[in-house]
Amino acid sequence: MERMRKMIAMKSLDQKLADIHRDPSGSKAFILADAKDADMAFGITAPGTKRPLNPERVAKSEIPWKSLEEYRAQIRAVIRQELVDIMLCSANNIEQLAMKEKLFANSPITPAARANDTTDIWVVRGADYIQQASRPFRSATLDHIKCGTLDCDHDGPFPGADLGLYSVTFVNCIERDTRTLQAFKEFREEAERKKFRYFLEVFNPNVDSGVPPDKLGHFINDHIIRTLAGVTGAGRPLFLKIVYNGPRAMEELAAYDPHLIVGILGGGAGTTYDAFKLLAEAQKYGARVALYGRKINHAEHPLAFIEFLRRIVEKEITPEEAVAAYHGVLQTLGIPPLRSLADDMQLTDAAVSYGGGGSTKVISHAPGKPSAKPSAATPTADLTASRARVETQLATLRKRLGS
Repeated sequence: MERMRKMIAMKSLDQKLADIHRDPSGSKAFILADAKDADMAFGITAPGTKRPLNPERVAKSEIPWKSLEEYRAQIRAVIRQELVDIMLCSANNIEQLAMKEKLFANSPITPAARANDTTDIWVVRGADYIQQASRPFRSATLDHIKCGTLDCDHDGPFPGADLGLYSVTFVNCIERDTRTLQAFKEFREEAERKKFRYFLEVFNPNVDSGVPPDKLGHFINDHIIRTLAGVTGAGRPLFLKIVYNGPRAMEELAAYDPHLIVGILGGGAGTTYDAFKLLAEAQKYGARVALYGRKINHAEHPLAFIEFLRRIVEKEITPEEAVAAYHGVLQTLGIPPLRSLADDMQLTDAAVSYGGGGSTKVISHAPGKPSAKPSAATPTADLTASRARVETQLATLRKRLGS
């Protein structure tokens, strides 16, 4: 009975991490996170728009932004859905949702907080911070994230979160990168003393670094391995969160150390196919984690969007089928899509930095491997099977969403 209680209390994140480390080559576990920490980057505009609209087509001053309480309502809905493994928030929202409302107490979802806010995520209207080389900075303290107070008993139970995201941005400048690494070292030492776990986010350079585009993946990979080579187990991250720089870079990093779990960040909103295809491609080449923020938050129906993310990583449906099924859900619910199905099936240059700059082609097929996007040459039997899977997913989603 005691063992059963412990299994029920164990978070899905911990179960999946254990499964991956137990069998790195054979584990099918995949970790999904909803990154609702945008208030530490965007401020007022972080919660998104009040009604479905494409922010790119409307003047910024005209967009009706949601309130903090509406943002929290979105987070509560995702927690109730129980399909993601991690809910990443600001320390402020961790205090409200974890400490005061205790929403994670009986949930399989692990709460996490953004533990630092480097200057390259300061997307403040009217400012140009994100166009300057990243500098390390931390607003939140680990004590406040865990307990909500300046001094926390790190040997006892805590009401908040013991997991955080720490981000670094290397810009190929020895002075800047040395400061970044020194701040990271100080954080690791404090986290180990205070029994605080973290995952490491490594952004691509947010300014012109002089690194050739075809070497960028190598630049990031080498920095990650070189940095963590000096860190023993007690101070290492649970997993990585990086830009998907293509299959070769992902395969190289994932193969180097199977116990260094690699995850991807979602970046800008883009099309639905951008989001779904990115997930499938990254998983195919070694990613075990995906953290989507704006791609979920800007979706017409975030909960349905998350449903399809989970079904894609569970190999129940292809990205192409998922886009069609997602549009079917929107039609059933009477929600106008931001784009037509044809437009939403396009791959675009998705922005991967917080400010929308630093665009990169997020989908990069390996040489000799064509895109999996359906074509007129697809055999009739395959199309029939594809339609059947879409209808099955639609039926399941309609039932879950109560339509």
